[in-house]
This record gives sequence, C-alpha cells and structure tokens, in this order.
Amino acid sequence: MDDSMKKFTAVILFAMILISVGVAGQGVNFTGSAKNVVRTGERFQLVYKVDAEGKNFRGPAFSGFSVLSGPSTSQSSSIQIINGNVSRTVEYSFTYILQAGGDEGIFEVPPAEITVDGKTVQSNPVKIQVVRGSTQQQGTQQGSSGNKGTDDDYDDDVFIRAVVDKTAPMQGEQVIVTYKLYYRVNINAPDITKEPSFKGFWVENLIKNRQNYVQYQETYRGERYHVAEIKKLALFPQQSGKTTITPIEGVCQAQVQNNSQQRSRDPFFDSFFNDPFFNRYKTIEIQLQSNAITLNVKPLPTSGKPSEFSGAVGSFDFSSSIDKTSLKANEAINLKFTVAGTGNVELVDEMKVKFPPDFEVYDPKVTKDISTSGNRVSGTKTFEYLIIPRTPGDFTIDPVKFVYFDLKSNSYKTVTSPAYEISVTKGDGSQSDVAYTGVNQSDIRMIGSDIRYIKTGDFNLKITGAFFFGSTGFYLLLIAPVVLFILFLIIWNKELKKRSNIALMRNRKATKVARKRMKKAQQFLQENKQDPFYEEVSQALWGYLSDKFSIPLANLSMDTVAETLRKREVKEETISQFIETLNNCEFARFAPGESHSAMENIYNEGIRIISVMEQELK
Repeated sequence: MDDSMKKFTAVILFAMILISVGVAGQGVNFTGSAKNVVRTGERFQLVYKVDAEGKNFRGPAFSGFSVLSGPSTSQSSSIQIINGNVSRTVEYSFTYILQAGGDEGIFEVPPAEITVDGKTVQSNPVKIQVVRGSTQQQGTQQGSSGNKGTDDDYDDDVFIRAVVDKTAPMQGEQVIVTYKLYYRVNINAPDITKEPSFKGFWVENLIKNRQNYVQYQETYRGERYHVAEIKKLALFPQQSGKTTITPIEGVCQAQVQNNSQQRSRDPFFDSFFNDPFFNRYKTIEIQLQSNAITLNVKPLPTSGKPSEFSGAVGSFDFSSSIDKTSLKANEAINLKFTVAGTGNVELVDEMKVKFPPDFEVYDPKVTKDISTSGNRVSGTKTFEYLIIPRTPGDFTIDPVKFVYFDLKSNSYKTVTSPAYEISVTKGDGSQSDVAYTGVNQSDIRMIGSDIRYIKTGDFNLKITGAFFFGSTGFYLLLIAPVVLFILFLIIWNKELKKRSNIALMRNRKATKVARKRMKKAQQFLQENKQDPFYEEVSQALWGYLSDKFSIPLANLSMDTVAETLRKREVKEETISQFIETLNNCEFARFAPGESHSAMENIYNEGIRIISVMEQELK
C-alpha cells in the first residue's frame, strides 16, 4: 500500500470513529484511590478518576495531610474495534500530591464531588493509614497513574551532576563547585534533602537567591539537556591531602509518559494516534543524588616560607592608619590595619603588633565585608585597636608584616606597614572621657574612677537591739510559702481534673482554635493566596463543630451538623446560615477564577457565624 492510500485509509477510519463512537449509559464511575499505608512525612498521590466528562470538580477537605500540589487534570481515552463495532471510553483524572503529617493513625479523606450531565456525583471516601518512620508499607497505590517511578527508570532523564573547576588545588586556593540539574522532562524545582559535607573547607555561597537559577541548554554524553545550576559554592581547602566531598541528595516531581497503553502492530496506525489526546501521562517522584567529588589538595611550599605567614592565599593589599601621634597621657589612639583583595579573606588572622609596655591595649574590633562577584570571593577585613598611653614619653610602634601566598607568582609576598612614632605628654588629670567606638565602652576603665572615697553627710541610723528576726513580720514571711504551696496544690488538682476531661477541654478551646485559623486565613486573604485561604476557612468551620461537640471529623456531614445543632436548641435560621457558609466555602474553594471580593465575603461570613453560634450555645 503506497503512502497516498495509507493516508486515505486513515481519514476514512477516523471519520467512521467519530460517527459511531458512543458512550455507554450504564452509570458514572467516580472513584478515589491512594496508597493504603504511608509513612510520616512521605509524599504520595491521591487520584480521582471519572469515566465520563464532568464539570466543577470539588476536592475534599484534607485533615492530617498537606497539599503540595493539585488537583492536576489529565485525560485518557481508548478505542476498540471488534467485529466492525467501534467503542470509545474516556477517563478524566484529578491528581493531588499530598504529604503525610507527623501524627500516626488512620485518616479518612472525605468524598470528592463532580457534576456529570447536570447531576452531582460523589466519590468513595479514601482511608489512609499513617505509620511511623521506615515501617514497610503494606498497601500499594491503585491505578496506573498512581504508581511511583524510580531513579533507575529515569536516571537518564533527570539527574544532578557536580562539577569542579579544578581537582588539584593548593591549600587555601579557591575551588568552584557547581551542582547542575540536567532534565529533559517536565519537572518542578527540586527539594534538597541532604546537603554535601565540606569538612576541612571554608565555604562561601555564590548563589544568594536560590529561586533565580541560572538556566541554559547543554549537550552531555551526546544528548541535549536543559540545565539549571541549583547550587554554586566557593571552597577554600584548609588542609592538604586527598579529600572527598559527599554527594548532594534531593527529590523532585516529574511528569512522564505512561507507556502502559496498548498499541497495534501497525506503525502507521500508532503514529496516527501518537498525540497528547491519545496518550496518558503520570506524575512520579524521582530521588536525586549527585556524584561525589575527590580533590587532591597540594600543600603550600615550605621553602622561603616566612614565620609571619598565617594562611592567607590569594591576591591582597595591606594598609594601616592611625588617628593621632601626639597626645596626652590617658587619651586614646585608634590604630587600624586593613587587608583587602581576592582569596580567603575570611581566614586572615589578627595582626601581630608589638606595642610599648606603657600602653594599655584592648582586643581589636574586627570588621569584614565579604562579597561574591561572578566566580570570585573578595572583600576586606579590618582590625581596629584601642590604645591608651598611661605615662608620658616618646614611643614607637614597630612595623607590622602581612604575609600571603600569591597564586599567580607561586611565591610568598610580604607587605610591611610603616612605623609610628608616638609623643605622649603629661596629662592634666581631666581626661576622664574616651571617645572610641571600636570596643564596648563598658570595657574601658579610667584611672581614678575606681577609687571610693570616705562617705560624708547624714546617715540612716537605727536603734541598737531592733532586729527583724523574731518579729511578727518575720513569722508571717516564714509561714507564707507553706500557705501558698497548699493553695497551689488545690488549684493544680482542680486543673488536672478539668484537663482529664478531653471533651470539655476541646469544647473550651474550640472557639480559640477556630479564631486562630481564621486569623491565619486573613493573612492568606491579604496575600491573595486562594487555595490555602479556603483550606483554612473550611478547617476552621468544620474543626469548630468537631471540637465543640466532640464529633470526629470523619463523622461530620451537613446532616449531622444540622441534627446536632437542633439538639442544642440552636435557632433554625442560625443553622441554615452556618450550613450555607460551609457550602459557599466549599464551592468557592474549587470554583475557578474566584475574585478577591469573594474571598472577603467568605471570610466575613465565617467570622460572623462563629460569633453568632458561640452566643447561642452559651
């Protein structure tokens, strides 16, 4: 069969399918499925499937689980031709990515709702058991779109690669490590679960804003990938020898094609239906782990190494300044030494300065300004000394040597500060204040301020023999702790009895918990975050009823709410308003395109109805 005949046959076949395809009217199946057993903190999928075209999908209220994403919608269809009869089935899926909380137990997710042909259809409730730690999961996810992928399945599609600019640096030399995320499927931003270990390194982060990743395309091993630089670090090894940097670990969600669909043996027929309408995709969780990095750090040369060398490696400038060289005794001098340049500035040690013995010297104030520009770490480090000459005379502060290893010339460089001649004259005894911001002012004590003189003036004298011991006040203070302790025990026992009544405690805290959730919902309202806003309002209303009447959330429904409130003699008008508020919240939560004003109306309704309910239940 030539190409023109194939194309003609395909067009005729497709026309026949469109004419004869029908939907069987045997009812609508709307089911929810998830893993039966999950671990605390585990991420998993909750999938709702309906075998008919539906509208206005409304998800359940989740309790005990965090919604990471969803619902994401997908569609699949299949066509069968048996004895000339063509049948077509269609299936819509709504997928949530959930994360189990820290509480163990069995949680029931209420039914979801969807409208099919003008009628509201409910799914089944889904029960999920949450177990602690690494307990082996006993259940498996139901449905093909709920199965998890593994690293082995997609290790060529998504992976992290650690790249270094040099593998044999010298001790103290900068090494750039870049962690690149390679991918060629749709993924979300990865979550880093384990950071690499940098024992023996000073580390400086070169990517301050982790959300603004550098992205580009790159060919690796003959394949074209999208690349995102998720982490970039400058490392400065502090010891020589062979050292290993452990891998970085993370996890991400990826959307991949489900290859479980049946295909015919005809390549032309397969290619004709190979488009997104006839394919099914699934979201999987992929564990990521980079390669380890091994560096062979070479030691700095020992020949020609000055004794003043303290570990600075790079390219630096060294300067010094003094605010005065002529002053009176007990006045202060500010002496500064500044190191500026590119390299391990952070690791520059304190200057070795030889001061005259008649000078009182305080520990230096150290200030630093480290910056990252491109792939370089640079900055300044300043050492500021406070010096107070105590006796008059002429003194000399000897030159200070700063030694660093220059990588360009592969040699040690020495920079020397000038000597400072200090002339100190006799003070007049009035220099009691020291103007200096280099150290804590409370650390500076002036001579003369710590001498106590004989106290003069009037004295507060008491009659001999008048003692507090044995007086009435003494005995009252003596028995007061015993009385207070007895009162404390009585009050504490009453409080323990109250707290042992769990239903009473939940009833007392119901309003407080509901108002706390509404306050959090107000914050989401101001930030215009619709999904978390409606979730908080819904949990505030349902949680208020659950705590107020000691009814488990799994047993709450519109009918039980109305019945319970009538038993408590709540007005029918209030009951109707409360149920209407619940319905409005649930509808608005999943209705597309809700405005900010609608969110404000829901919030105001929730605050008002809780207040009215609380007044009538008193």
